[in-house]
Amino acid sequence: MKYAFTNATILDGSADMTPQPNKVVLVEGENITAILDAAQVEESTLAGCEVVDLAGKYLMPGLVNLHVHLPAGGKPPKPGKKTDNNKLAKTMTSNAMLKRIAQAMCEGYARTELMSGVTTLRTVGGIADLDTTIRDRIAQGKAVGPRILASNMAVSVPGGHMAGSVAYAATTMEEAVALVGKIAGEGVDLIKLMITGGVLDATVKGEPGELKMPPAYVKAACEEAHRLGLKVAAHVESPAGVIVALENGVDSIEHGAEPTEEMMALFRSTGACHVATFSPAVPYALFDPAVSHVNEVEKYNGEVLFQGIINCAKTCLDQGIPVGLGTDTGCPFITHYDMWREVNYFHKFCGVSNAFALHTATAVNAGLLGLGEVTGTVEVGKCADLLITVGNPMEDLRALRYPHMVMARGQLVRDPKVKKDPAIEEELDKFM
Repeated sequence: MKYAFTNATILDGSADMTPQPNKVVLVEGENITAILDAAQVEESTLAGCEVVDLAGKYLMPGLVNLHVHLPAGGKPPKPGKKTDNNKLAKTMTSNAMLKRIAQAMCEGYARTELMSGVTTLRTVGGIADLDTTIRDRIAQGKAVGPRILASNMAVSVPGGHMAGSVAYAATTMEEAVALVGKIAGEGVDLIKLMITGGVLDATVKGEPGELKMPPAYVKAACEEAHRLGLKVAAHVESPAGVIVALENGVDSIEHGAEPTEEMMALFRSTGACHVATFSPAVPYALFDPAVSHVNEVEKYNGEVLFQGIINCAKTCLDQGIPVGLGTDTGCPFITHYDMWREVNYFHKFCGVSNAFALHTATAVNAGLLGLGEVTGTVEVGKCADLLITVGNPMEDLRALRYPHMVMARGQLVRDPKVKKDPAIEEELDKFM
């Protein structure tokens, strides 16, 4: 297909972007082929194109979500009831029929990400090999969704974070290495390690990220992943966990913790990045416990983690360390249609400008995935991964909430729709 988006106001995704009105963007196949001033365009330029008159609407790069778990949709917990994730994951893969159902569910969530403006995402812990299966089906045109960089199952330890559900449990250093090899053999794009516990794992106030994975396991797993040409992302929610991760070869710190001088020195010396995930901490830290259904220890630790993520991101930005954004979708109240909230939280809690928040969610995130030459900005030669909004996100990031159109790899979706949970919307809107 050939498209001509006329009367577009471009937000190109660059660090210093300003609205560029009266533009025409030409797309052929998967790529942007020309960006022209409206005055330059002759009738012959549009020959063979489907003309889409944007009437001044805002055309920008599609959003990039760095932290997604496809098997869950963010359903709020029920009071007094804990979900047995291990049992659920085991059931979903217990036979071919149930696995097909699980795949269909995850594909539906991937489609929701796209319909909400996300044209690229990275999974960081899934069930069996569903992430790579869905990635490939989308790439082959057999399913609708964003570009996916897939991790499949993560590596944890017995009693570690998500062990038995979206992560294998390594009992020895040798087994950790073997699991990396097993996961890599499924054609993944990265390896995920669960180095610390999380808010729900903690039993002591002030310790939301107890170190679970021995440093030797981390080092051996990272060396094997790097030998295989794969980067390593790690779940870490404490200063001790961040230090162990960075000392032993992890490439991206997911979530983060209250920064220390030692942590920051390691960030600088290793070249690792921080992937902030404000969204999952918001319900624990800010919601009324009567709504979030968390206990006193969980709320306290949620507040510790929330402030740690904010301060880690701020300090990294101050010191020139790359900060990316991801939703950690799958956690309670965190849906597959709310990447726009994560962008807004970055602006609200870290004090960055709207332009910088959007730049981070597009160009910076794409660069952290190694896709900076492919997507993340509106440029000739780049992939046609586009998000079109009625309002100007430079004035109000809530304009991202309701995409007018989405284009992924040259495939246009007009008036994208997603089914939203009004109860989740109502609670989260209180903190925008």
